[in-house]
Amino acid sequence: MALKDYYADFEKYFWECGALGFWKLERQQTFREPGYDSWEAFWRGDWDESLRLLEAGRADMAEYHRKVEQHGFVARRARVVEEPLSNYLQWELHALRVRDACGGPIRVTDAGRVHRYEEDGPLPEICTLGNQVMYQALYNDQGVLEAALKFTDPQLVLRCRKLIVSVYDAGEPLADWFDEHVASLPPPPCQEPG
Repeated sequence: MALKDYYADFEKYFWECGALGFWKLERQQTFREPGYDSWEAFWRGDWDESLRLLEAGRADMAEYHRKVEQHGFVARRARVVEEPLSNYLQWELHALRVRDACGGPIRVTDAGRVHRYEEDGPLPEICTLGNQVMYQALYNDQGVLEAALKFTDPQLVLRCRKLIVSVYDAGEPLADWFDEHVASLPPPPCQEPG
């Protein structure tokens, strides 16, 4: 699916995913998120501004998760990490920490716990919405989201949701993990070439 179609389709199913909720597996260690103001600040080396922008978005994030709760579900994420952390992941964990604090539970799982599933390569970036649909995010060589695959086979969606839940359950709550592994790290360097 082209991004425009993916976003519209995702929005349609997201708010109707019911008690089974939204489950997301995040595996890659580096992405690029052009257009996201906090990521842009991180990319150009303005760490303080990047963190300020994340905090400035806290109220909107809290409102988003209140709306999710009013629709009767929870949006959970399982974040696989490799240490030492990539510069991107250091930034993303700050962003995820805000999301987690605002009602979107996140657990962090060491990459060693998922290697048994990765004989053919790293796990894909996937999310499930209830029993109805699963999407696999597709990224270009620079790590920018460029398209998505949609799956509607209920048995496949169920199997993949069970995998995400198992990775989530094997993880540690982000707030605890963050304090031990991220909080004391120095700001990452500028990522922007030149």
